[in-house]
Amino acid sequence: MRFSFGGSKMGDKMFTVLTRQPCEQAGFKALYRTPTIIALVVLLVSIVVLVSITVIQIHKQEVLPPGLKYGIVLDAGSSRTTVYVYQWPAEKENNTGVVSQTFKCSVKGSGISSYGNNPQDVPKAFEDCMQKVKGQVPSHLHGSTPIHLGATAGMRLLRLQNETAANEVLESIQNYFESQPFDFRGAQIISGQEEGVYGWITANYLMGNFLEKNLWHMWVHPHGVETIGALDLGGASTQISFVAGEKVDLNTSDIMQVSLYGYVYTLYTHSFQCYGRNEAEKKFLAMLLQNSPTKTPLTNPCYPRDYSTSFTMGHVFDSLCTADQRPERYNPDDIITFEGTGDASLCNAKVASLFDFKACRDQETCSFDGVYQPKIKGPFVAFAGFYYTASALNLSGSFSLDTFNSSTWNFCSQNWSELPLLLPKFDEVYARSYCFSANYIYHLFVNGYKFTEETWPQIQFKKEVGNSSIAWSLGYMLSLTNQIPAESPLIRLPIEPPIFVGILAFFTAAALLCLAFLAYLCSASRKKRRSEHAFDQAVDSE
Repeated sequence: MRFSFGGSKMGDKMFTVLTRQPCEQAGFKALYRTPTIIALVVLLVSIVVLVSITVIQIHKQEVLPPGLKYGIVLDAGSSRTTVYVYQWPAEKENNTGVVSQTFKCSVKGSGISSYGNNPQDVPKAFEDCMQKVKGQVPSHLHGSTPIHLGATAGMRLLRLQNETAANEVLESIQNYFESQPFDFRGAQIISGQEEGVYGWITANYLMGNFLEKNLWHMWVHPHGVETIGALDLGGASTQISFVAGEKVDLNTSDIMQVSLYGYVYTLYTHSFQCYGRNEAEKKFLAMLLQNSPTKTPLTNPCYPRDYSTSFTMGHVFDSLCTADQRPERYNPDDIITFEGTGDASLCNAKVASLFDFKACRDQETCSFDGVYQPKIKGPFVAFAGFYYTASALNLSGSFSLDTFNSSTWNFCSQNWSELPLLLPKFDEVYARSYCFSANYIYHLFVNGYKFTEETWPQIQFKKEVGNSSIAWSLGYMLSLTNQIPAESPLIRLPIEPPIFVGILAFFTAAALLCLAFLAYLCSASRKKRRSEHAFDQAVDSE
C-alpha cells in the first residue's frame, strides 16, 4: 500500500485552491469593508447636509419690503393751488400703489390762471410750500420723487380764452420746477372728465371700497362692498361721477372704464364747465345786471341784508362763462354796486334760471342743458365746495333734504352783521355768497341730478377721511402709480450666498466622490468574482 502526495499535478492544484481561496476571500472582505462603510457614511452625511441647507435657504428666508416711494401733486385749481405729498410701498399692491397722504400745503394767493398777464410771478407763490415739501421727503429720495402739476377748470378757461397766456404760465412753472431737486414730470391741464374720475377714485379709495386689510394684515378686495359716487364743486367747474347701471348708453363719451387693483368699473362722469361756484356766481351777477332797468345800485336777493359791495364790470364779464351775457356797450373799468336784500325765496327762484332744465324735455336720463346722465344709484360723497357750503350752514355728514332747506332759509334770512357770529371762520368773499351757493346746490342736486327726499340722505358731505383730503389729486397719484415699475422685495437669506454656494459645492463634490469610489469598489468586486469563477471552471475542466 503506497501513498503518493507530490507526484500528481491534479492533487497539487486542488490543494492550492482549497488552501488559498478562503484566505483570499477573507482578505478581500477585510480590505474593502472599512472604506465602503466610510464612503457610505460620507455620502449619507453629504446628502443630509445638501437637503437641509437647501430647505433652510428656501423656507427660512426673510422678505424685506424695498421701502417707501414718494410722489408730489400740485392741484392747481381756479381759486388756489394746493400741494400734496404722498407715499406708498415701493413693491406696490396688485400693480397699484397703496398711497397715503403725508403732507398738505396751501399756496398763498389765487390760482395760477390769474397770472395770465404776469406769468413770471407764478414761481414766487410756490416757494414757501416747496421749502416745506423738501423737509417732508428724505433728501436721498429727492431725485427719484416724481412731482406733477395738474391744472383744472381755471386754466381750461384761460386756454380757451388766451392760449398763449396759458402756455406762458405753464412754461414759467416748467422752468421753476426743473430747477428743483425733484423729478419733475410736467405741468398739464387735465380735462374735466379726468378731474371727475380722479375724484371718484379718491373718494372710494379713502372709503375702503377698493382695498381693506384682513385678519392677517394683508390688503384684499372687500367682498360685497359697493362703490360710492363722487360730487365735486370747484371754482370754475363741477363734476359728478358714479358707477353706472347695466342700462347705459355706451356710445356716449361720459361712460368710461376704469381699472384699479385688478377690477374694472364702468363709470359715468361729466364735468360742467362754468358751473363751478365762482363762475356760476359771475353768471348770476351778469343775469341780475341784464334784468335790471338801472345800472347801479342793483339788488341781489342772495346777498345778506345790509350788505353792499362793488365790482368792476371786468370782474363779472371778463370770463368766457359770461361772454355771451356781456352788454353791447361794455367798459371793463366801469364800477357796479350790488346791495343785498336777504330774500331767501327770491334767491331760490333766481338761481334756478342759471340751469336750462327745459333742454332735457322731461327725459329721465338727462340732468340739465341737454346733458345725458343715467339714473343715479347708491350712496354719494359731496366734497370740496359742497362740503364748505354745508359747513357754513352748520351741517355735515348725512342729513335730510328738509334739514338742508330749512338751514338754507335761516342762513339767507340773516342780517350781514349777524354772519360773523354764525361762521366759525369769517371771510367776506365767501360769507356773502353762501346763500347763493346753498340755493345753487339745491337746484343742481334736486332738479339737475334728480336727488329726491328719499335719496338725498345718501349724500355724505365730507372734507376728508382720516388725515387725507378728498380731492382729485390722490386719485391722480393712484393712477400714476399704475405706470411706476414696482421694485422687487429685498430677500434676507439665512446663509450668505457665497457661504451657501461654498457649502453646496463642497458637499456635492464629496457626495460625487463617494459615489465614484463606491462604483469603483463595486466594479472591482465584480471583476474579482469573474476571475475566480473562471479559475474554478479551469480547475474543474482539468
